[in-house]
Amino acid sequence: MNLVARVKAILLTPRTEWPVIDGEAATVGSLYTGYIIPLAAIPAVASFIGLSLVGMHVLGVNIQVPVAAGIKGAIARYVLSLVATYVLALIIDALAPTFGGTKNSIGALKVAAYSSTAAWVAGIFSLLPSLSILGLLGLYSLYLLYLGLPAVMKAPQEKAMGYTVVVILCAIVLFVLVGWLAGMVMGPRIGGLPTS
Repeated sequence: MNLVARVKAILLTPRTEWPVIDGEAATVGSLYTGYIIPLAAIPAVASFIGLSLVGMHVLGVNIQVPVAAGIKGAIARYVLSLVATYVLALIIDALAPTFGGTKNSIGALKVAAYSSTAAWVAGIFSLLPSLSILGLLGLYSLYLLYLGLPAVMKAPQEKAMGYTVVVILCAIVLFVLVGWLAGMVMGPRIGGLPTS
């Protein structure tokens, strides 16, 4: 399935798409090159454009992150997002038996990747910092995760909510760490913006 069709299917018809995803042969390489790498780039590129080229309007003044700092931050955020997706898959796989599921490293990477779709696509709103609040639409990824865990990791439906909550808590810690590391790469900060 091509990238656009898969994004559309997982966002609009996730209940029927997860069983299709479960039945597909995949490798770490095919998931990264065909899905994770292009989609994870959306928030990184959009936030670079939004913060360094468009800028934020604060009290009538346009504030922009210096381009060099913006590029460094976007690259760091992108690379860390790729790594965090894999680490999230390791967590999903390790937790599977605890919630009655089956360990399956490729299945766990499928869940980590495809459930992240809404968050990655919602990253497009970072193009305009004034619209970045709409990035909250990416929370739909939590629902995708909830549907994907029983379908792919074979967790019983009655344990899916607990499994989802524990994975979400781990993901929050993981992605806060990613944001912090990406911010550190951008340089010293004053008032929330890097200095030049």
